[in-house]
Amino acid sequence: MKISGIILAAGNSTRFGQNKNKNLFEINGEPIISNSLKIFDNSEKINEILLVIKKEEKEYFEEIIKRNKFKKTIKYVIGGNTRKASVYNAISQIDSDYVVIHDGARPNIKEEYIEKSIKELEEYKGVTIAVKAKDTIKICNENQEVVETTKRSNTWLIQTPQSFDRKILKEAHEKFDANDESLTDDCMILEKCGYTVKVIQGDYENIKVTTFGDIKLV
Repeated sequence: MKISGIILAAGNSTRFGQNKNKNLFEINGEPIISNSLKIFDNSEKINEILLVIKKEEKEYFEEIIKRNKFKKTIKYVIGGNTRKASVYNAISQIDSDYVVIHDGARPNIKEEYIEKSIKELEEYKGVTIAVKAKDTIKICNENQEVVETTKRSNTWLIQTPQSFDRKILKEAHEKFDANDESLTDDCMILEKCGYTVKVIQGDYENIKVTTFGDIKLV
């Protein structure tokens, strides 16, 4: 069983607001991306790592990898215009049985999440880490008028890592436009194809750096 880890770091970081890829921003002297790479490098379940980046930023990531001397092979994949396109670029270049996809800007990932999600692939084609919503969630229309209120006990906030049967995920991706920005995670793509996705309880520390204010939380 071959398992590839895919770490996404090709986003525009627009909401971060620092004119810099948030994955390259340093916390305590280390770029944010470093910790995600270290966890995947240490995992006995992961055979190889694919790092999805922008072409023009490759030299920055090469320096990070050189400095850390990771044990596993790390392959570069050039990302697309959307998250979906970036993931598809990665899964199209490998022949792995399973893939574990992670947001590079989510540095507080725990190795156990990788192991637990892979274990669940024995029964499911897609698995994600998530936490239960603490607040009431309301769905609104384009005018910001409430059209639905979710049941809090059944509402989960989705995180990564997310694990998949690679062949199933690739086939699902090919049914949708690569530039469809409404497809915000890979579980959503499987759901639209009729597959059941398993949710595993994570923790609230596993946050994604989105705005500059998130740096203090991390």
